[in-house]
Amino acid sequence: MGHGITTVRDPGSGNGLDWVLDEKARSAKNEITAPRIQAYVFYGQGRDKPIVTTDEARQWVDQVAKQGADGVKFLGAPPDQYRAALDEVKKLGLRSACHHSQTYVARVNALTSARWGLTTMEHWYGLPEALFADRTIQDYPVDYNYLNESDRFGQAGRLWKQAAPQGSEKWNQVIDEMIKLDFTIDPTLTIYEASRDLMRARRAEWHEEYTLPSLWEFYTPNRQKHGSYWYHWTTEDEVAWKENYRIWMTFLNDFKNRGGRVTTGSDSGFIYKLYGFDYIRELELLREAGFHPLEVIRSATLNGAQALGLDKEIGSVEPGKLADLVVVEENPIQDLKVLYGTGTIRVTEDNKVIRVGGVKYTIKDGIVYDAKKLLADVRQIVKTAKEKEGKGIVQPGM
Repeated sequence: MGHGITTVRDPGSGNGLDWVLDEKARSAKNEITAPRIQAYVFYGQGRDKPIVTTDEARQWVDQVAKQGADGVKFLGAPPDQYRAALDEVKKLGLRSACHHSQTYVARVNALTSARWGLTTMEHWYGLPEALFADRTIQDYPVDYNYLNESDRFGQAGRLWKQAAPQGSEKWNQVIDEMIKLDFTIDPTLTIYEASRDLMRARRAEWHEEYTLPSLWEFYTPNRQKHGSYWYHWTTEDEVAWKENYRIWMTFLNDFKNRGGRVTTGSDSGFIYKLYGFDYIRELELLREAGFHPLEVIRSATLNGAQALGLDKEIGSVEPGKLADLVVVEENPIQDLKVLYGTGTIRVTEDNKVIRVGGVKYTIKDGIVYDAKKLLADVRQIVKTAKEKEGKGIVQPGM
């Protein structure tokens, strides 16, 4: 809310569907200071035993729909289950999202998922595989170990080079079919940015005052924690990821230019990425991908509302829609950096260095929130945690 975000999708309901639905209801009543919440639940969550049959897949979808879920979040599943579950999701009028796990994506890539009824995909896994023209399985080293995250993310940064090139028949066919299927891509460019420039990500200026010591510890290189794969990260890995981003961004820009829907998301809480701040960073990365600033804003507003099925209520300023607005004193179309809670640097006529920017007011459901006060509350929470735990921001190995 301190960065003007008035609606979020919880992609998995990791705290439990009942908890998320309770928070959703409290937010809808404006009993808490929170964005409105869409509850997507991880496929199979809440069962004592794994889903094995297609009937069980459908029954599980029916169950979470009755509980009040807005959608289902997939990581991958055996193709028969996955297809049946997607079919049931569609029948019940729910929506769906998928992080195409590398352990499943050789059998079901992003285009196949879209054909089966998936409404949105996250990240980019499954896109290069949909664009393979000279192979059907990723070309990984023979000693590749998915459970070793240095392998997992190091090799992931080399996948886009295996895809058919821009402008090829395969490239064009995939884009055209996805658009015809009304498929949405939520790329979360920001979450993998440390892979192409680790020092930049861990030195981001907001960590000092806004990152909890417990989260900072989670980010630190560790062989046992997800997304903390920096125990042997090299220049070669970063160069590979820079090229990965170049091709990925080219695909997104082509997809957008032909009429495809691209939205904004951050997947923060991992890989040196912080809630709110890295949502704004996502806007900058879409700009880097070739989106006009106005196209970036549309991705963050109307496109997101359409992807969630909420565009009759939010997403644009129109009579009859809910009053969701962001008030800033600078022009974000001229400089997206003015949306960061830490603002951006300017120099006055008398050569004084100052900070400008940050969202001034976030308006949700017509209720005005002082965004700078919300951020001040976060700073105090972090300060208190540091004092209690006796920990601060110390760079790894220092």
